[in-house]
Amino acid sequence: MPKRTKKFKEDASFTIAAELGGLEMLHAKYKRQNFSRHSHEGYTIGVIEKGAQSFYRSGGNHLAPKDHIILVNADEVHTGHSATEGGWEYKAIYPLPEQFSAVTQGIGAHSSVPYFPEPVVHDPLVAQQLRLVFSTLENSDNRLLRETLIYGALVKLMARHSRSRQDYEIKKKGQKQVLIVKTFLDDFPQADVSLEELASLAGFSPYYLVRAFQKEFGLPPHAYQIQSRLRYAKKLLRAGYVISDAAQEAGFHDQSHFHRHFKRAMGITPKQFTQSLS
Repeated sequence: MPKRTKKFKEDASFTIAAELGGLEMLHAKYKRQNFSRHSHEGYTIGVIEKGAQSFYRSGGNHLAPKDHIILVNADEVHTGHSATEGGWEYKAIYPLPEQFSAVTQGIGAHSSVPYFPEPVVHDPLVAQQLRLVFSTLENSDNRLLRETLIYGALVKLMARHSRSRQDYEIKKKGQKQVLIVKTFLDDFPQADVSLEELASLAGFSPYYLVRAFQKEFGLPPHAYQIQSRLRYAKKLLRAGYVISDAAQEAGFHDQSHFHRHFKRAMGITPKQFTQSLS
């Protein structure tokens, strides 16, 4: 009798560790999950455990096979889907820029917020350190051990794979008008604002604003607004809002609209996110 092949089951476990004021962590197994173009407030630092992931970042497509590290900078637009028929499994953390600053405070040259130029790196030493972080956060409540491993892994990752973000920031300052629009969408994500109103803020024509904004941030204004709304909704959920109220307050048409965008950006549902907060 032929051996029955075990059916692949997609699964995602999202938790928030107490360290650094709250460090998000994801352990996921995906086959059909297709992350739309999105961005996070924090960095994505992940290790591929099985299969391979294909994703967009930095204006190009990249492949991350098993044992490789995925690096996405904060606010950087990216995607993600399986590069193999069997899907992929990975573990990741999402440290915020201010969390990196807290980790690196006082260590000299690497104390600035990092910028990782390479989307995929093969570094067995750092990968092993990150795996130890993941395992410890999942299985140990020893605060000293947990913090020591997190600090050590992030500092090592920066030392080996980051460079100064100065050039990156200079590029952003070159488009002050577009930054005004981005700041507005960040500060008022729930606002029902028109393209013409945003263009007026920047002193651009609507058509030119769409082109300039997408060139600078990787998304057109309406798509960036969705990412800002997702970030705001996450803050509301952390503050104790029920899902339906958070969706409405953040500016989504309805709960299903919110659910769809949340899953495509986070890889988990709003309900899974709220369960991780308890």
